[in-house]
Amino acid sequence: MRERSGVSVDRADEVAERIAAIADVLSEEFTPLSQALADRMTTQIEQLGDDERLIQLLGASVAGNLETVLHMLQHGIDVDRVDVPSAAVEYARRLAQHGVAVDALIRAYRLGQDSFLQRAFEELAGADPALVAEVAQRLTAISFGYIDRVSQQVLTVYEDERERWLQNRNAVRAARIRELLDEDVDDIPAAEQTLGYRLRHQRHLGVVLWAVESGARVSQVATLERFSRSLAEQLGCPARPLFVPTDEAAGWAWLPLHRDQPEPTADLLTPAARACGDDAGHDVNVAAGCSGHDVDGFRRSHHQARQAQSVAVIAGGDAASVTMFGDVGPVALLCGDLPATRAWVLDTLGPLAIDDPQRARLRETLRVFLSVGGSYTAAAAALTLHKNSVQYRVRRAEQELGRQARDDGLAVELALKACHWLGDAVLRQA
Repeated sequence: MRERSGVSVDRADEVAERIAAIADVLSEEFTPLSQALADRMTTQIEQLGDDERLIQLLGASVAGNLETVLHMLQHGIDVDRVDVPSAAVEYARRLAQHGVAVDALIRAYRLGQDSFLQRAFEELAGADPALVAEVAQRLTAISFGYIDRVSQQVLTVYEDERERWLQNRNAVRAARIRELLDEDVDDIPAAEQTLGYRLRHQRHLGVVLWAVESGARVSQVATLERFSRSLAEQLGCPARPLFVPTDEAAGWAWLPLHRDQPEPTADLLTPAARACGDDAGHDVNVAAGCSGHDVDGFRRSHHQARQAQSVAVIAGGDAASVTMFGDVGPVALLCGDLPATRAWVLDTLGPLAIDDPQRARLRETLRVFLSVGGSYTAAAAALTLHKNSVQYRVRRAEQELGRQARDDGLAVELALKACHWLGDAVLRQA
């Protein structure tokens, strides 16, 4: 029997076949495995879990890397012949733009390799010990080679992007704003001079802006900055807003409001934002906090805007173009642990949480009914339905619940709000 690198040809073929079979099994569970790897990274690496858009891009990066590795194992592709997935490259660039330490990126790859190998080794249970040792050794070598190749390339991308980003004209302002948000600034007058924006004796509306992804790698920073200025004009702000990009497709803004100006609502902000669309037809999403005064209000309104953005990003295509913290505040707090929130919604609503058109109508009717204090007349007016139709739908919804909605009104209403704002992220598939 011929020998190849110390292993018989037949044995080498057996090892390759076993590895391909493991890859086939893991391919069948691709989506949950990819999600499990990403969840571990965001759970164990704190810097990766505080921005919903980055979390979603991390998921795409993990999926791209996992798909590439599985193809290598299934078809015996040499590591030198594979390219870094585009999502992995883009994720490295965005981390650099957000100032996330490079150690977090490298550690994510190590955790991903560890989780992947643990799952792959489970498929070796009960096999011949000698074969297990050879397969495990080969899997480890392949995964190490891939991680070594990819991590070096994404590290280069990260360093190049970080250097470019730090040279950007907004870098100093961005650093000062982050210090302000972290309560790490003692000299407020100096901060105002650096930012060109009044912090004290000022009412602020914190806003997060992000461009709708188009697939093209084109910076939207200038578009977003123009949008923030136009939005301030639409709202009649007495001074120019403060804007700082967080990456090439998103930014933070603070709009200075008159002290006696009514609190902005979605009904006010939505048409104002629509009027800000530029001639190029760029679509911009807006998330806003509640307005606040002075430096504390500057911070609080911003943090609320970011929480509102999390709701919009999780909702995806179901989200409105403008999301106000005042409308989604309780739901935003539920976004910190989405799997637990989904489980709670399903437990609270039962069959009413099934994602189909009929139950969607029942949920919306019951949500509005509870929001107006259980008045059939007020609910009918809000929904432009006949009172009898509202009564019928509420009865049907309570049949799905298995109890009177008002018996557990607070929990039911909050669960319905979560369904309304987060959509299929918390619903049960029909």
